[in-house]
Amino acid sequence: MAQDRFYATGKRKNAIARVWLTPGTGKLIVNQMEADAYFGQIFKNQRIVKPFKVTETAEQYDVIATLKGGGKSAQADALCHGISKALLETSPDNRLPLKQSGLLTRDPRMKERKKYGQKGARAKFQFSKR
Repeated sequence: MAQDRFYATGKRKNAIARVWLTPGTGKLIVNQMEADAYFGQIFKNQRIVKPFKVTETAEQYDVIATLKGGGKSAQADALCHGISKALLETSPDNRLPLKQSGLLTRDPRMKERKKYGQKGARAKFQFSKR
């Protein structure tokens, strides 16, 4: 029996996306809202639907996702990562185009911690000679 629902998680910074793919018409539902209403301008630069374009599966799957943490930009990247991993579960043939596009790689960059004795992660307190 073929599986009709595919699950994956995507991460970026502190944002976590839980993604479910089901065969459908290409609807994107994020936190019970349409993706363009949830993301606004970020959705228009097409970085969320890039995995579908790379694998040529546009409008073949419906996406239902729950996003937590981070800002809108990090959430968009986490969603892209989650969709890529879910598409990998649908067909192993999708691995090569997704890998070549760098969509399966989790971006390791995180916020640098603030150090004690300093104003921020890199910024120092103002130095006074006298």
